[in-house]
Amino acid sequence: MKSEHRHELKTNELADWLANLPKWTKQNLKTITYVSVVVIAAAVAGGLWWYYGSVEKTQKQLEFTNTIFSLEPAKTQVIVDKTRGSDSSFNLLQLAKNFKAASQNTNNNQMAALALIKQAQALRTELHYRPATITKQDAAAQLDEARSACNQAIAKAAGNPSLTASAKLGLGLCEEESGNFEKARQIYQQIAAEQRLEATTAAAEAKFRLKTMDQYKQQVVFSRAALTDKLSPKPQPSAAVQPEIETELPDSNLTGG
Repeated sequence: MKSEHRHELKTNELADWLANLPKWTKQNLKTITYVSVVVIAAAVAGGLWWYYGSVEKTQKQLEFTNTIFSLEPAKTQVIVDKTRGSDSSFNLLQLAKNFKAASQNTNNNQMAALALIKQAQALRTELHYRPATITKQDAAAQLDEARSACNQAIAKAAGNPSLTASAKLGLGLCEEESGNFEKARQIYQQIAAEQRLEATTAAAEAKFRLKTMDQYKQQVVFSRAALTDKLSPKPQPSAAVQPEIETELPDSNLTGG
């Protein structure tokens, strides 16, 4: 069959189809309307799903960021409340729970590692700021929980030098505050010797701890007034009317958090 003839047949078929289109449309109007509605509804649903999914994702990221940056303001508030005669250090324990929840509610390992590092910091900070007697059992249990958070952070932070160094530094601080100074020294030495961690802030702090930790190997007893004086320059009631607080925590970490 010649190409001219084939072209003529296709042209005739198209002409016939266009000629019958109005009639076909009228006969199938309900079907066309139904299909159009379904297609439009699917498109709208898909658009809404994408939009609300993006909004929800953004909201979760914002909530995570707000949680991560809540530790320093919380520490400041505890100090301010202490100068006013009230204790809000227990809020740091709730904050530690918030960090733990944040680590469990994200699929991003780096974000989870950061939340776990903050959890450990909050647990350690609460021990320093608690204006009551800290028993060895309380300190040991809380530091064990902080160690666990640091170890989980190390596992999740693989490939991120900054997070890895921070998590390992947290482990060293837990050991130092538990009185395990030789183990703490080993951890600091490992951080300082690991080349990939060399440029991190935590590596610099580990080196500093190695130089200074020998000064803090003795048990320290603080009175409530003495502890408050370290946290605020405002004059406090006489130490004679305030009971003493005995703590196993080194003096160097009162401001370290």
